[in-house]
Amino acid sequence: MRILIIEDEPRMLELLCKGLYESGFTVMTAADGEIGLEMATTHELDAIVLDIGLPKMNGYTLMQALRERGSRTPLLMLTARDTEDEIIHGLDVGADDYLTKPFSFPELVARLQSITRQRKRVEDIVYAGDLVIDPIRRTVSRQGDVIELTRLEFQLLSRLVQSMDQCVPRQSLMESLWGKGHEVGSTALDVLMNALRAKIDATHSKKQIVTVRGAGYLFKRFRYAGQEER
Repeated sequence: MRILIIEDEPRMLELLCKGLYESGFTVMTAADGEIGLEMATTHELDAIVLDIGLPKMNGYTLMQALRERGSRTPLLMLTARDTEDEIIHGLDVGADDYLTKPFSFPELVARLQSITRQRKRVEDIVYAGDLVIDPIRRTVSRQGDVIELTRLEFQLLSRLVQSMDQCVPRQSLMESLWGKGHEVGSTALDVLMNALRAKIDATHSKKQIVTVRGAGYLFKRFRYAGQEER
């Protein structure tokens, strides 16, 4: 993981760099808020470790600026400020976690791993119209109603969603389900597709699984008024 440390105290910065590097992280550093903000917006990062009391721009202002620019990089505040109000304020303006100094280094590493896992899991969730697919938990819901799918049904839906709004050939679907050189008849795909449609589309006026005659199937993403693009 690539980590940006924004910390103005030289000894602490050295300690963090050494410890995170030895824990397998790639480390970048900034010693004031303005440089930190510039680096945070121009580099691909997995997480940011941020102090509050920084020269030129404090950690709260920096974090707020990042979130207003649309940055979703996981951010851990690491500071000696440990009052309840300061912790709540830090979380309110956009921190994913808050750790006070002095701290345990193994805990810092564990918290960084945790906030990056959480953010990645959120980014992996697929939103297709009013259908929500969570590939980690292997769950599907539509308009908030949970849809129970078998392993093959989930696999088929996932393959269709990978090529959203594009026709997926029948042969490609069958190979993704049963592998190349399979001996499964083509009617097996029809039976499976009908079962999936019954669960996904049967009770909804807008059908998301569409047959492309003579070619294959596509998953159609419908967008709804006021729905945010994701």
